[in-house]
Amino acid sequence: MVQYSVLDATFAALSDPTRRGILRRLGEGACSISDLAELFEMTLTGIKKHVRLLEEAGMVVTEKRGRVRYCMLGTNSLEREVAWIRDYQLSLEGRLDRLDEFLNRTEGTS
Repeated sequence: MVQYSVLDATFAALSDPTRRGILRRLGEGACSISDLAELFEMTLTGIKKHVRLLEEAGMVVTEKRGRVRYCMLGTNSLEREVAWIRDYQLSLEGRLDRLDEFLNRTEGTS
């Protein structure tokens, strides 16, 4: 069974365009918090909040080197999330198929 708290954290993290942008940037390689703040024209406090949510979802890890904190992609491969979306899609397709069958059966009967 899917643990919804894990899904909730991931979908919440992905719900914001800034966080999706951070993930896109980190896909190119590690980056400091300061560089991310500059890239997204945000304060350090603001960018740290975004990074913290991504960390909680397992999508980003941070590492302190000296006085600088670096971010890199985490280990969350989104397999649970993809499986949930796939199951939901199958459910919707099943409902639409049943609706189509019903409409075909009742077509012309009034």
